[in-house]
Amino acid sequence: MVNFSRRIINKLGKVFFTKSKATVLSEREHNLLAEVNEDIRTAYTSAIASGLFNTEWYEARYGKFEHPILAFQDYVEKSKYSNANPSSAFDTEYYHRCNIDIYHADQSPLLHYIFHGKQEGRRAAPAQIKWHPKKAIVAVDDPAWQNQKIAICLHIFYPDFVEKFADCLRHFPCQIDVFVSVSHADIQSQVEQTFSEIPQVKFLKTAVAPNRGRNFGPMLVEFAKDLLNYDLMCHLHSKKSLYSGREQTQWFDYLNQYLFKDRHVVACLLRLFQNQPQLGMYYPTSFWMMPAWVNHWTCNKPFAQGFEHDWGIECKENFINYPVGGMFWARPAAIKQLLESDFDYEDFPAEPLPNDGSWLHALERSVGLLAEKNGYEQFFYYPPTGQFTKDKSYIFAPYVKTSEVLFNDLRNHHVVSFDVFDTVVRRQYCQPEYAKLKLGKILSDAGLFGTAESFVKMRNDLEFQLRQLKNFQGDVSISEVYAEMAKVLDADQEQVNSWMHMEFDLDLEQIVEKDEMVQLVHRLHEIGREIWFVTDIYYTRQQVEAVLKKAGLVMPHRLYVSSELGKRKDTGTMWQYIAELVKESGKSFVHVGDNVRSDAQLCGDYGLTNVHILHPLEKWQASGFAAVLTKEKCLDESHTLKWGPLVSNLGRYPLLGD
Repeated sequence: MVNFSRRIINKLGKVFFTKSKATVLSEREHNLLAEVNEDIRTAYTSAIASGLFNTEWYEARYGKFEHPILAFQDYVEKSKYSNANPSSAFDTEYYHRCNIDIYHADQSPLLHYIFHGKQEGRRAAPAQIKWHPKKAIVAVDDPAWQNQKIAICLHIFYPDFVEKFADCLRHFPCQIDVFVSVSHADIQSQVEQTFSEIPQVKFLKTAVAPNRGRNFGPMLVEFAKDLLNYDLMCHLHSKKSLYSGREQTQWFDYLNQYLFKDRHVVACLLRLFQNQPQLGMYYPTSFWMMPAWVNHWTCNKPFAQGFEHDWGIECKENFINYPVGGMFWARPAAIKQLLESDFDYEDFPAEPLPNDGSWLHALERSVGLLAEKNGYEQFFYYPPTGQFTKDKSYIFAPYVKTSEVLFNDLRNHHVVSFDVFDTVVRRQYCQPEYAKLKLGKILSDAGLFGTAESFVKMRNDLEFQLRQLKNFQGDVSISEVYAEMAKVLDADQEQVNSWMHMEFDLDLEQIVEKDEMVQLVHRLHEIGREIWFVTDIYYTRQQVEAVLKKAGLVMPHRLYVSSELGKRKDTGTMWQYIAELVKESGKSFVHVGDNVRSDAQLCGDYGLTNVHILHPLEKWQASGFAAVLTKEKCLDESHTLKWGPLVSNLGRYPLLGD
């Protein structure tokens, strides 16, 4: 809490007590106010007077409170980690994003603004709701909701979380059974002593678990069969993030608030499960301070192949709804295949695990798909509006950004780097394979290949084999691919080289500028920003320059091409190289690109600021259209000609807002 000036506190405190209805307060209200911190009372008076806190507005979204100041106190506490708003006049998320030091200091943005931020000229804004659920679902009161058989399954790795969970259990609205796995026997003793004294806990089972399988391992090894006997289960675990020089628990606090702690939210979600038997899984919308692309498969699809095979789920789209952080409510029946499986700790990958890219990361993304495969629906809670919904489109809320806002985000850096394909240029038919298919048709019509598809397969197989020979280090150029083709076919190298040039010419033919993005590059150049282009491609530097020229990007720039440098973004080697250049230059740097793994995640891993934008197919998904141009359809020319131009044009501006 900020150490406020005593002079200010006394002054505002006097206003509070002289203007309040203190003379008619009941004994109960007097007792409630006596328990409220003086700083909260002081800030409450100021917030009410300035219109920054509106009790009626707040209670309409976040539940009723015994006294208005308790509503304000509720906001102050949760605003340290949640994007709930105090009124239409103040945007919690905006203040935290503009003043990241306040977020890292675990301070309430409104309290800081009242006592310090306003005087310091800190940026604040009215509530800006980027996303509204298409349809909210409302809980109907039914006494039977308290009769549901409920299991709370906790994994506690850090001892200081025992009391955090105990406090939630003490305020839980009905009786429950509790299953707890812990990392050490000392924590087990603490849990058994503390939880056994809580009236709401009917039954308690504990287990000491090895550091294997993170939060999922202990649940599945120790308690899975027990959980099958319940109507509902809630799975939570202790979670900390270490950055900015201190422990950060905001991500955990956010999830815990809207899964287990918030009385209004918990009572509503239990009623919804009772009233709507088709609902199978619940969790709040993804933590608002996570990267925009957090609801993406990233590099985890290969690890989900076993789930696809065993459960019959489909992992088609790149963006996906899932409980980010691995905490959720579910009907055990909705995920029964997972709970019915027999697991040992050895079945889980050993520590240390990578930050991303493992069987456990794939499991986290697959549980919601399993619930849907079993005929159930997922539902979510969105704090900015205080609503429950089944609307899945919240995963694209971070991409609501106009071109002007994007320009202002980028102009603050000396060097602005861009990916090329699907970032500043687009293909008319949106399919990289289409040029190869057209070339294959020419060659098959000439009797050189049986079918166009057989040519494309051979060409791509040769490229893959060359990458294998290099142990996927460095890169492969288009000239290497066609040189290898000449060897395999025992064909004239000059003739095969003509095919190589035809492939590029056919691809260049369908290259079109992404108008808004090209304009953005020009604006940044005009105000003196240094422009770089960084691309993973088998084309030569000269060929990429021809692509940029066709899009009108002829201003001075630096170009880094993987085939020339032997470094790739998707392996990190290019970013290691770029990071060294940036460090030597001493200039601030930001990269813009459409590939979550190559342009955002790995770029960030090397300490480079980046802005992820939507690939045209991802914007198509974000706009609510059914999947088209899938891998299975990439060589279907009629499908490409029908859908390609539509997807390409829709994805011209790669965000949502213009």
